[in-house]
Amino acid sequence: MQYSRLLKQITVIWLATCLLATQVFANTVTGENGAVASRSAIASEVGVEILKKGGNAIDAAVAVGFALAVTYPSAGNIGGGGFMMIKLADGEVIALDAREKAPLAADRDMFLDKDGSVNRQRAMVSILSAGVPGSVAGYLDALQRYGTLSRQEVIAPAIRLAEEGFDLNQDLAGQFQRNLSRMENYPGSLAVFSKDGQPYTAGDRWIQKDLAATLRLISDQGRDGFYKGTTADLLVEEMQRNGGLITHRDLEQYQTVWREPIHGIYRGNDVWSMPPPSSGGIVLMQMLNMLEPYDINATGWGSKDTVHLMVEAQKRAYADRAKHLGDSDFYPVPIKQLITKPYASQRFVDFDPHRATPSSEIHAGNFPAESTQTTHYSVLDSNGNAVSVTTTLNSGYGNKIVVTGAGFLLNNEMGDFTPKANTAGGYGLIGEEANLIQPGKRMLSSMTPTIVMRDGQTVLITGSPGGSTIINTVFQVMINVLDHQMDLSEAVAKPRFHHQWQPDSIRFEEGAFASGVQPILESMGHQELRGARFAIGDANSIYFDGSIIKATSDPRNVGGASAW
Repeated sequence: MQYSRLLKQITVIWLATCLLATQVFANTVTGENGAVASRSAIASEVGVEILKKGGNAIDAAVAVGFALAVTYPSAGNIGGGGFMMIKLADGEVIALDAREKAPLAADRDMFLDKDGSVNRQRAMVSILSAGVPGSVAGYLDALQRYGTLSRQEVIAPAIRLAEEGFDLNQDLAGQFQRNLSRMENYPGSLAVFSKDGQPYTAGDRWIQKDLAATLRLISDQGRDGFYKGTTADLLVEEMQRNGGLITHRDLEQYQTVWREPIHGIYRGNDVWSMPPPSSGGIVLMQMLNMLEPYDINATGWGSKDTVHLMVEAQKRAYADRAKHLGDSDFYPVPIKQLITKPYASQRFVDFDPHRATPSSEIHAGNFPAESTQTTHYSVLDSNGNAVSVTTTLNSGYGNKIVVTGAGFLLNNEMGDFTPKANTAGGYGLIGEEANLIQPGKRMLSSMTPTIVMRDGQTVLITGSPGGSTIINTVFQVMINVLDHQMDLSEAVAKPRFHHQWQPDSIRFEEGAFASGVQPILESMGHQELRGARFAIGDANSIYFDGSIIKATSDPRNVGGASAW
């Protein structure tokens, strides 16, 4: 099993390196009327077909979201949650929070053993790791408020894909095979992801009758088709069967929240991103503010000066993430202070252009990690409506538990809470207090769906999966487009690097630095520069130059973009 996992990691890095080295850009398309970029070519086509029928970007985004629950089950979901940034044709920008919530029966010590140690197994792969799902409520609320097509029209493609099935490619078949042993204790999971216990192979037709029935209930009954009635009964029965916490009351009381987006200006561009309980928008804006006084274009992509500057900004912003950020409905997050340019100047006052600042000299502490198995998609229509969506189950395939009879996977988002206070010492206590488990609370996230505008017109729609690397992925795509003036395909494909304050280490993809830069960075005091075990991010993005829409799926994975 360890050898198989290692082989997978090596293969992923090798594929990404080959793509990046040869500048082969995955599925980049152009159009004049609309476009979708996602982790699934099938789901992207669904979105474009909705646009062709006269739907707007919100209609298409909702259709893509439901389709991804069928075609990309490791992260696309109706049993998880996520965030949606919406920019309307009239220029208004709105943030929709459909993040999962802690069940009402949750308590702050639920992932601690009797000796006070953290039980990671319970936090990540048990039924207790499931938060109250928000995806369905999020999609339906967005559609009701800003869509133009009916619920039945936008969910129909997903129902058809689940009922009639589609042929598995090697990517999905391989995922199923690798996760099968982790699902063997759950009959509902084996029923969906195996053929009577035997692995699926590439080319097999994959049909999901139970999921189709659940989607049809949502199509017919709306919110009540998921949060009440048959589907809710099946979900609660799964909880009771395995010792979980989610009840009918949890489901009935779940509500999305329309929030004020994080907004800032970077080199004359309006940047809109997600507020808490996502840390993404605040940390992204902090890093951009720190960089703005410097001429990144002049120092050049991958140079020692550019990388050093960006890493030092990453350290400081991620340190603030640990100290200040959590669900703002439960904790007083100082949002306005954190994203101001004067605050960024204050945080960067000790920046030394010739020396790396050790993380221990910036802050001490820790912050919760988030799984890389998330997914992002971007949508733009001909009227200027733009949607940036990041959604997740947390780990790949969540906690691996399919709700028997309902056909969808449960998330393991409860693992994103801080399980124990005072584990890091120093300033870490404050950060952990902000993200400790409380009933009804949303767990902190790194998801960073982002829309960039110039003079009122959408320029860039981007976001990524990748856990703690999400924010840095978005950061680098933006810098590549706005500072280095790269074509979107190149901007997304360029190798990336990541620093998250603690540990004091730079992870990087092969080719992330210009020739000869790595030893110079080490001589400047940057510590533990090491190759990333996995490709960093999956930034399915859209760029609009005023006449042509360009959509690209990240070459690090098997995704797809579609346009017309």
